[in-house]
Amino acid sequence: MSTDYVYTLPEDGETGSDRGDDPYNFKGLLAYNQLSRMMLCFRSKVKVLSLLCVVLLIVLCYLEFIENPKTLLEKKFYPKKQEKKRELLYTQPPPDGACSCSDGATMFKHLIPDKELEDLSKLRAQEFKTYKIRTASLLSTPLHALPNSPLQFPIQGYVVRPLTRTVIPDLGLQAEDQSSYEVSLKSSKGLFFTDSKEGVTVTGSGESNLMMKSSSLVQLNELLSQVKYESKAYHVNDGDLVSFKFETHEAVFPVIIKQPEMPFLRDLGKDINSHVTVATKIKMEYSPVRTLVDSIRKFYPKIPIVIVDENTEREEIKGVNIEQYFMPPKKGWFAGRSLAVTQVNTKYFLWVDDNFQFSESTKIEKFVEIMEANPELDVLGGVIRGKKCYFTLLYEEGDDVDGGCLHMKFDSKFNTVPHYPQCSLVSGVANFFLGRADAVMAVGFDPNLNQTANPEFFIDGLGSLMVASCDDPSSMIIELQDEDLQENSFDLPDAEQTDYRHHIYYFKNHLKCAEYL
Repeated sequence: MSTDYVYTLPEDGETGSDRGDDPYNFKGLLAYNQLSRMMLCFRSKVKVLSLLCVVLLIVLCYLEFIENPKTLLEKKFYPKKQEKKRELLYTQPPPDGACSCSDGATMFKHLIPDKELEDLSKLRAQEFKTYKIRTASLLSTPLHALPNSPLQFPIQGYVVRPLTRTVIPDLGLQAEDQSSYEVSLKSSKGLFFTDSKEGVTVTGSGESNLMMKSSSLVQLNELLSQVKYESKAYHVNDGDLVSFKFETHEAVFPVIIKQPEMPFLRDLGKDINSHVTVATKIKMEYSPVRTLVDSIRKFYPKIPIVIVDENTEREEIKGVNIEQYFMPPKKGWFAGRSLAVTQVNTKYFLWVDDNFQFSESTKIEKFVEIMEANPELDVLGGVIRGKKCYFTLLYEEGDDVDGGCLHMKFDSKFNTVPHYPQCSLVSGVANFFLGRADAVMAVGFDPNLNQTANPEFFIDGLGSLMVASCDDPSSMIIELQDEDLQENSFDLPDAEQTDYRHHIYYFKNHLKCAEYL
């Protein structure tokens, strides 16, 4: 039988004789020393094991670095890549208020000379205030429906012509039985009208505040169903919010005050020649545009062609159904486009650059088919020698002081066009597209862009133009005449053309920054 000895210090008042045959507890001291030696040995083993783990970790990191050093550096030392930050900004815009661009974005305010910036910023703020007055509407006010309300009212689609009395549909009260019922209607931009009815007290007919009181819910609802609204003033496109109250319950519903627009219809005629006009602008030389015209006539002998020319040494482009319009020299790229589109008498126009040429795969009929099948489309882009020619725009309005943020993402698209999986909705396309003439003219081309410009048209049309692009090399492709003549499909500015664009983006578009993703 073994006995464990533990060394203990003598307690107060205890002597060696009190401990029997081992007064100084030598056996316990021996056991303590053995335990200490065991602990020292264990600590040494732990140190050795830790050292081995560190060496192993260093070896693994070294092997990973040798295999792919770029990936390791990006993961370990540069976790926030610029591209990742931009992608996050594009897919998850910040909430209302000031917007932001990434570090690599163009900040327009910093690129305008200080001597011009102060006056330009003041004029910009004044013009933006005017713009908001023109475009703001009460109909943008969020409306919240309270639960268990006894009030019945129209929540959407109540449209009235200006200065025209119109019955408010579905106006009513669904309350429990009580001795008396009183409701009121209040408006800031309109007047209420109703007839008198026995059993119902009416106050304020012909005014902005209308009150109706009755002891009969049936009679009250009969009169409510006859209440009419009329705007106080004429406006072609306005809105109002009407307050409808009963006791502690209140509801607000929108009124759209709108002058109906006159339809603008185009006769498509019997063939493609009455559907589409081909439009182009001569940039410098005449030989490319002659090649373009010859290629068009090979496949479309009678289709109308509009050519805009601003050369100083002029040459006439002759041919059947060709119209050539001369401009003063150096009027600019967008001024030429504007002139060309205003001379289009067909429903659609096909814009092409003068260094393009038609081929067997350039089938205008396919463009028209897709546009007619999707009447909401305004612009439909094709393929330029097999290249992707589209982009998407994310625009954040920002605040009133600094302005908005624009993010342009190339080779990016939204959802597909119904029944045409090869086509997708986008924000803009390159210089080969079919446009709906009236929709394009409504946006217009800024004549201040007098050198290269294409994305700017789609930036100006953002929110009003419905744009799509089709990747169909069998029928919606156009060729370049010569690689030496090839230019950027989007006509992005070169270094000498950026200064005036900074002013345009900053002032006209009220932008703080822009970036290309």
